[in-house]
Amino acid sequence: MEQASGTIECDLLVVGGGINGAGIARDAAGRGLSVVLCEKDDLASHTSSASTKLIHGGLRYLEHYEFRLVRKALIEREVLLRSAPHIMRPLRFVMPHDQGQRPGWMIRAGLFLYDSLARRELLPASQGVDLRRHGAGKPLKKAYTRGFAYSDGWVDDARLVVLNAMDAAEKGALVLTRTQCEAAAPQDGFWHATLRKPDSRAMQVRARCMVNATGPWAAGFRQAATGQASSQTLRLIKGSHIVVRCLFDHPYAYIFQHPDGRIVFAIPYERDFTLIGTTDVDYEGDPDQVVIDQEETAYLCELTNHYFERPLTPADVVWSYSGVRPLVEDEAADASEVTRDYRLEFEDRGAPLLSVFGGKITTFRKLAEEAVDMLAPALGNRQGGWTGNACLPGGDVFGPQPSNRAVLEFERFVQDLQQKYAWIAPQLVERYARAYGTRVDKLLAGRSSMEDMEEEIAPGLFAVEVDYLMRHEWVLTAADILWRRSKLGLHLPRGAEEKLEAWMAASRAVASVPSGTS
Repeated sequence: MEQASGTIECDLLVVGGGINGAGIARDAAGRGLSVVLCEKDDLASHTSSASTKLIHGGLRYLEHYEFRLVRKALIEREVLLRSAPHIMRPLRFVMPHDQGQRPGWMIRAGLFLYDSLARRELLPASQGVDLRRHGAGKPLKKAYTRGFAYSDGWVDDARLVVLNAMDAAEKGALVLTRTQCEAAAPQDGFWHATLRKPDSRAMQVRARCMVNATGPWAAGFRQAATGQASSQTLRLIKGSHIVVRCLFDHPYAYIFQHPDGRIVFAIPYERDFTLIGTTDVDYEGDPDQVVIDQEETAYLCELTNHYFERPLTPADVVWSYSGVRPLVEDEAADASEVTRDYRLEFEDRGAPLLSVFGGKITTFRKLAEEAVDMLAPALGNRQGGWTGNACLPGGDVFGPQPSNRAVLEFERFVQDLQQKYAWIAPQLVERYARAYGTRVDKLLAGRSSMEDMEEEIAPGLFAVEVDYLMRHEWVLTAADILWRRSKLGLHLPRGAEEKLEAWMAASRAVASVPSGTS
């Protein structure tokens, strides 16, 4: 990274701090390229933190004959699980069979295909289940006596973005959050961009290549930068989720298919809750202002009530979130049928630009690898992809290389940490292990008693953790911590967010006082 006359010079400017932008920045930095990543809000503020939080092949995409996409995603499931076993884990799904669905033999054949499209080392095969005897049958209505079980994975989506950004930064990338790319134009073979910080300070960047990973804003950003419309058309689809108190007390998730063909999941969430989603509706509003509406909440409750014995009403919802998925338009009549595959558009009209359209969280690593492969020749870079056999920060729980053991024996890692930090409550150590992996040692460096943890700002949230997040994970607000770096906001009492915000403001004020002043 070079800085000449106030201008930052780099190989690659990545605009967009969601999973695709962070993944591309990480891959490029790991190949020795100088990278600047800018994001107008916090990392994972939009689509990338509003997913159903699954690492999956997409069982329902088989219905639309998207075998290539499903196979690619199925291969990636286990690659990702091995890379970050602290924020990902295998999850077993149960699909109750409803009389209105396809015949059982047809569903079983689809699951056999799902099992067979990619090699599995970590995830067990699908099977038929008797819901009268299986643990997942207890909370369901008695009419559901048979079903099917299969495996996919769960992921903390917002932390996945942050870990990619951390890895990029540790490999030399400059990560700028709350920094808007105000303008970008090609000139003399380079991209000249103006970035605007929250305090209105402008930064100038001169980049050899630029990546447009702005998600729902990708088409508009590309047109503003190049003056020409893209050949790709984005269809914005709103997906909403609701969170309620636990509807069941077992470790299985459910997949329900509505008679209209749409899929809804009910997933164990944050120990005390159940996550239900998603909706798929066309969206034409501002992606910055997306929220769930009453019809979506009613729809999710209605479908859940079709299966569970315990009735659910909108009044039971304790939290909800919505995101806009920028999907590649394929003329599908129903929003739920639009392809989740991605398109990479590379062009060079004076300076190379790569725009990312579409995609799903499961295939982000492959997307990033393909994107940097496309950019590398223009940058004279001959280093190949490397992320397929690399851990994300904190994922090296049993050595530097990804391993099946790290996934299968993660509980042992947790237990070892609980013994090492026996002076901390075991449940808190487990939370640290699942959020930070091996970086727990960095978080707790120099601490040997609860007094060393400093102030308990909110129940289970100590100053040492907040300080770590502010120093190493680009945290600037209480919401960054409570709703993206963690979901502590679900567990804390009223007023906790305001108290945390005040503590952080005071901490920043102290840090800004020059040394030696009183």
